[in-house]
Amino acid sequence: MPIHHAVLSLLSHGPSYGYELKGAFESAVGPQWGPLNIGHLYQILDRLSRDGMVVSQRHAQTVKPDRVVYEITEAGRSELGRWLGEASARSGGFRDDFFLKVTAAARSGDPETVRTVLGQQRTYLLRELRNLDGLRRKATDPVVGLLLSAASRHVEADLSFVDDADRALLGPDAALPAAVPRPPVRRDVSAVG
Repeated sequence: MPIHHAVLSLLSHGPSYGYELKGAFESAVGPQWGPLNIGHLYQILDRLSRDGMVVSQRHAQTVKPDRVVYEITEAGRSELGRWLGEASARSGGFRDDFFLKVTAAARSGDPETVRTVLGQQRTYLLRELRNLDGLRRKATDPVVGLLLSAASRHVEADLSFVDDADRALLGPDAALPAAVPRPPVRRDVSAVG
């Protein structure tokens, strides 16, 4: 739950309300994350409240609807400390859409399909790398610069995988793997009547 913990982190500096938290989150993590959906943020705040990690209080406003201000609880501080004290596993593991595409393309037995899949991904990743590089050069916050650098390194690792797949599946000594055999269809003869 990284966003839940990021919200706890922001609230550890003092009480805040939804739109203020949204702006603080976006400023803290930088542009590579993209905008935080305010509806999603309020769902997170509701869950944190239900779990006893935050408490809220309504503040009346004369012109606008009441503002709900959230504050971290001791349980929230404890959870934030626990989260900060442990290593982070890869969030998606290796269950990645592109890995499945490479598998499907390779199992098709068609080198042109493999070439297309790898070429499309390479083009996408190079464009992503250029965008991240441009954002990193404009970043004035050192933490945002670090996050953009980390994002670039992930993209570079993905590009290395594309190169590895290209060599392994299309290189001079490559042979596409055989298609995965389909299991035989079992027919229940007892159901025929």
